[in-house]
Amino acid sequence: MEECNSVASLIERLKRKAPAYLDLLTAETEEEFESAFSVVLEKAVHHLEKNKVNFAELKEEGLSGALAGALTIPGLTVTQETNSNGHVDLTIEADHCNPSRIKLGEAKIYAGPSYHIKGIGQLLGRYTTGREGQGLLINYVRNSNIKAITAKLKTEMDAKLPENQTELCAEHTLKWSLVTKHQHSSGEIVAIGHIGCNLYV
Repeated sequence: MEECNSVASLIERLKRKAPAYLDLLTAETEEEFESAFSVVLEKAVHHLEKNKVNFAELKEEGLSGALAGALTIPGLTVTQETNSNGHVDLTIEADHCNPSRIKLGEAKIYAGPSYHIKGIGQLLGRYTTGREGQGLLINYVRNSNIKAITAKLKTEMDAKLPENQTELCAEHTLKWSLVTKHQHSSGEIVAIGHIGCNLYV
């Protein structure tokens, strides 16, 4: 009985002190994991946006380092430049999930739709094996009007369906963000979250 109470007590404590960790740990489906991860990702992106003046001189690698630090919570390991058929900008691993949950991410200082689409090609063609969960393409936007920039990106991608995109872009739960699905060389349909981060100063 005491063991049962201590387990129940631990779960209650986790619910209060680390709800994001508990949601990641207990996710049974890819959708549940993505929903839990989006909460963590939104906080990390918001951290960068609140500190955009402090980060104004950073290049992509420095911004990704700040993002990796903000994403790292108990149960979630985030590394930079990890090898996955090359050095992918971000590798995110949920430490105690079964099946294992791994996300790969590329990060770019936004320089127009063509540069963004090149990043999709890198993520899908070079780094992704098809085994990972939804990929990430982080857009560090240093121009004004991120809303219009995201809308323009969506229009261009919907028109071109680049990198074997299988359907029109969908809205992501995060602001200024999109989700696309792509036919991967593994035969899998791979989703990518295109995440806007407003760093305009």
